[in-house]
Amino acid sequence: MSALFERARTRLRRRPAPPAPTAPGEVLAETEDLQVRLGAGPVLKGVDVDARAGEVLALVGPNAARKSALLGALAGDVPAAGGVVRLHGRPVGGWTAAELALRRAVLPQSAAPAFPFSVAEVVRMGRAPHPASPAEDDLAVAEAMAATEVTGFAGRPFGALSGGERTRVALARVLAQRAPLLLLDEPTAALDLKHQEAVLRLCRERARAGDAVVVVPHDLALAAAYAHRAVVLRGGRVAAAGPPAEVFTEPLLSEVYEHPVEVFPTPRHRRRRRPEPYAVRSGSRAPRV
Repeated sequence: MSALFERARTRLRRRPAPPAPTAPGEVLAETEDLQVRLGAGPVLKGVDVDARAGEVLALVGPNAARKSALLGALAGDVPAAGGVVRLHGRPVGGWTAAELALRRAVLPQSAAPAFPFSVAEVVRMGRAPHPASPAEDDLAVAEAMAATEVTGFAGRPFGALSGGERTRVALARVLAQRAPLLLLDEPTAALDLKHQEAVLRLCRERARAGDAVVVVPHDLALAAAYAHRAVVLRGGRVAAAGPPAEVFTEPLLSEVYEHPVEVFPTPRHRRRRRPEPYAVRSGSRAPRV
């Protein structure tokens, strides 16, 4: 399998150089009046969003809100039926596949290699777009595996892993790609509590390092705690956008999710006097304790 990867890598050696470093707050991806159709009908209607260097942007909403469709459009994988999607200031269709691979890295909800690759080989796939030296590749792979805590089973077959382990390996592949824009679709869905928090902390770390991170979290509390900004989607439209403290309100979320939702600060953040709502939960649960 290593020989197969290296042959593919050889064909990619003439790929363009990575993009220049980004400035804090620089818009790396944006949509204007985005329209997307899947099948017979529209699924995204007039969507305006932007992802900025140094920030974590959370896309939240109920099932069928079309969060994944929006993430796919930002990646250039889902075509726009109207409006525009820009990546690094250029319409996404104006980039070649090789150029896109250097500018954005995508974590889909599920992805299983067709061949029995090892964990280390899957992570190394993230290096395919880069005409780097083997030493640079080794360092990027090692750092990505350490960040996602998968180094201990580097030699195991990817297919033999649990769902949560596979997710962490796939995230390591994304990190090894070292693209300035990370697009992560439900990266915590199969993870236990410890690794859910670890992944969102990692998102903040990548934003602190200058990346733009767009994440679809399955837990509103995690989005409230870790996102700099949030876009609330409902029925393929933007219901609200802004800092979680502004958009994660009980009336709005209860309306969007068609279910009672409570928003409140945790004791830890009360002590820090931070204004953000850091806990969001179903209003039909047991009383607060």
